[in-house]
Amino acid sequence: MTIDEIKQELKQRLEPARYQHSLGVAEAAVRLAERFGVDRNKAELAGLLHDCAREFPQENLIDEAYRRGITVSPIEQVIPFMLHAPIGASRAKELYGVADGEILEAISRHTVGGKGMSVLDKIVYFADMIEENRDYPGVEELRQLAETETLDKMLLAGFDQTLAFVLTKHGLMHQDTVTARNEVIMNLI
Repeated sequence: MTIDEIKQELKQRLEPARYQHSLGVAEAAVRLAERFGVDRNKAELAGLLHDCAREFPQENLIDEAYRRGITVSPIEQVIPFMLHAPIGASRAKELYGVADGEILEAISRHTVGGKGMSVLDKIVYFADMIEENRDYPGVEELRQLAETETLDKMLLAGFDQTLAFVLTKHGLMHQDTVTARNEVIMNLI
């Protein structure tokens, strides 16, 4: 499928606000890809499709994961929302014909991160946080970091903001986020 065909399909499948968010993530991912020397087409496609599984109701995500052979962690049993990322990677392949492993991995990791994140993984993760339609405390600071800091410093700030939010809610932290954050810190030492 072409990018335009994918956009038309997504527009039909996603709620309007989610579709606009996807366009915003694609745009932010392209800007970051250009800044950090990553293939802009891969970044655009991964950003565009990162939330393609958000068409499924949250209560169906565990069944959708099992149907695709995706392992569901105990934390994902409690917070099935986290599964939209790996299900999205599966949907990108089966519905949109994406075969590029880098793109699929970036889609799969955009919510919680993971061990050994690639530059594209990091770009899509961060683009999801800063796209123009996002409005939450601290987003402007993250957007500024996207203009001035290294990718790992940006990502660390994003992880820290996410984890601080989860802590204030006394929520569960996904082990992949903690692993990804620790790796970023190790890269910065």
